[in-house]
Parts: sequence; structure tokens; C-alpha cells
Amino acid sequence: MFAVYKKELKSYLLTSTGYIFIGLFLLMFSVCFIGTIFASSVINFEYLFEDGSNILMFVIPVLTMRMFAEERKLGTEQLLFTSPRSVWSIVLGKFFAAGTIVAITEVLTLVYFVILTFFGEPSFIVAISTLAGFFLLSLAFISFGMFASSITDNQMVAFIISVAAFLAMYFVPMFSDVLGTFSLLRMFVKFPQGVVALNEIVAFISFAILFILLTVIVLQRRRQVK
Repeated sequence: MFAVYKKELKSYLLTSTGYIFIGLFLLMFSVCFIGTIFASSVINFEYLFEDGSNILMFVIPVLTMRMFAEERKLGTEQLLFTSPRSVWSIVLGKFFAAGTIVAITEVLTLVYFVILTFFGEPSFIVAISTLAGFFLLSLAFISFGMFASSITDNQMVAFIISVAAFLAMYFVPMFSDVLGTFSLLRMFVKFPQGVVALNEIVAFISFAILFILLTVIVLQRRRQVK
């Protein structure tokens, strides 16, 4: 797994994919920062991530759409399947590499926290709670994006599937309170309030495990066919 992790992380950092993700997120996050902090005169760091969670719906697919779709399209997937590495190690290596890019991005957002300290006293404890919840939400989104990439050989199709699913999570609560309880975006809302709820943590982790497992199943079946 570690070999795949290093290879994927290097791929993100030596090609444009990782930088496009970081750049897009920070650009949109900066717009939210200006709108929320300066226009509304609010100095709460955690408020930024309420908009940041919406940004994830569009930038996480940029990070995940090429994971397996590109391998399949270029024919390099066969090399993965014939390598001594297990499908689990391949999937987890790619998953944690993408998670590392998100973690790097989150660290960079602390610049905004530092800026806010010049205007007031934002809560560091709540900021950490928010970042933790945001990271778990990101991992859940990554797992789904990875699954979407595993079922197609077209990166844009993988991108569209992921965005469509994330948008559904956003809009469903508006029409059904029952279905809304399963929305990851709604679950995240508690973290910016300084509430680290066990139910939400379990839900994020369970969602990620589910789609990691589904990705492994898809790849194992394709490996058997090969």
C-alpha cells in the first residue's frame, strides 16, 4: 500500500492535478472569506467551512476522477492487476494519497485563521473541531469519487457522477427531512458549532468504508475477467 501511496502522492505533486485542486479550493475559499468576513463583519473561522463544504462538491471530483478511469482508458490498469499488490493495497494507497492532498489544503487554510486574529479572537478549539469534521467529510467524498472513477473509463463521466451525487446530498434535505438525516453535508453542520458528535464521525467513516469496499469489489471482478 505504501508504494502505491507514494506513487500517487508524487503524481499529484508532480502533475497539475494536485495543484489544480488546491488552487481551485483556495480561490473559491478566498471569495467566501471576503464575502463572509469583510462584507458581513464576521470573524468566525468556522463559518468559512460552511461554504467550504459546498466547494468540496465540485473540487473533490477533480481530485478523484482520474484515479481508475485514466488507468483503464490508457490500458495501464492491466499492469496494476498483474502486479503482486492486492486490490486492497491499490485502493487504499490511492485513497490516502488523495486524503493527504486534502490535509495539505486544510493546513493552508490556517492562513485565514491567522488573518482573523488581527480582527478579533476566533476560537482555536472550534477551528480544530471544524477542520476535523471537514477532513472526515472530504474522505467520505473521496471514497465516492474513487468509486465513480472505478466504474468508467471516462474521467468526465466520473466527474459528473460524483458532482451529481454530492448535489443530491445538498438538495435532498430541502424536500425530505427523513432522507436529509442521511446527508453528509447536513451532518457536517455540527462541527462548525464546536460539537464533535460520535454519530456523525461514525457516519463519515462508515460511508468511506462502504465505498472503498465497493471500489475493491468492482476492481476485483474486473481483475478476474482479465
